[in-house]
Amino acid sequence: MGRSFNGSYAQYVLAPASHVFSIKSNLLWEKLAAIPETYFTAWGSLFQGLKLQPDDTLLIRGATCALGYAAIQIAKALGCKVIATTHREDKLRLLSQADLALLDTGSLENIFSGEIAGAVQTGRTSQISGATKTDGTAVPRPSKALELVGPKTLADTLRCVGKGGLVCTTGILGGVYAINVFDPIKYIPNGVYLTGFYSNSPSQDTMDEIFCFMNAKRLTPPVGKVFDFSEIQKACTAQDNGGIDGKIIVRVSD
Repeated sequence: MGRSFNGSYAQYVLAPASHVFSIKSNLLWEKLAAIPETYFTAWGSLFQGLKLQPDDTLLIRGATCALGYAAIQIAKALGCKVIATTHREDKLRLLSQADLALLDTGSLENIFSGEIAGAVQTGRTSQISGATKTDGTAVPRPSKALELVGPKTLADTLRCVGKGGLVCTTGILGGVYAINVFDPIKYIPNGVYLTGFYSNSPSQDTMDEIFCFMNAKRLTPPVGKVFDFSEIQKACTAQDNGGIDGKIIVRVSD
């Protein structure tokens, strides 16, 4: 709804039966509301796009968004090592679930080659601004990458993964929506694979997989703030301003 057909802000909507799913969950409605689009997109990107496995090291570029948080949760629950990035230093603290948090200056390629040094350890997460770890070892090159910034950083992300690596582009947080001149032979490094995920075809089987996984791993979506329906204007303003970390939920009274 809102993508395949209109109706996101409608008081009443006639939804196709193929877009209505039964679920099994003990979560409150406010938590449930944060799951379908966000976790479906994360799930599809990680498992359909990236074929994610427990022994993978996953780079999530642009991780301080609802989709990024969901991807971190799922990947860590699967057993992966996760490297997460944000371009805002004040949001590094939000990436504590990742194994490594990077301050993204727009170019990460040299970090994984070990050419730049100087990191700060904070708890279990290393906050790095273009750096190797404090012990002098290079940051491990990821085997998979989820690109949420989009075309603005895609070329650099493709150069971050190792040979045989997969990159899935799903988001456009960088505000650049297309690549002006795309020569795949030169743009995509040898032995690296590029794919994407577009979340417009959910299915009951996929939703069952997501909720089964979340229930088994006891995952709950990060909700930033809940607004009553009478405050929907404030909710939209908060979304436009980008000052709330986590999913914004509008609660409809019975």
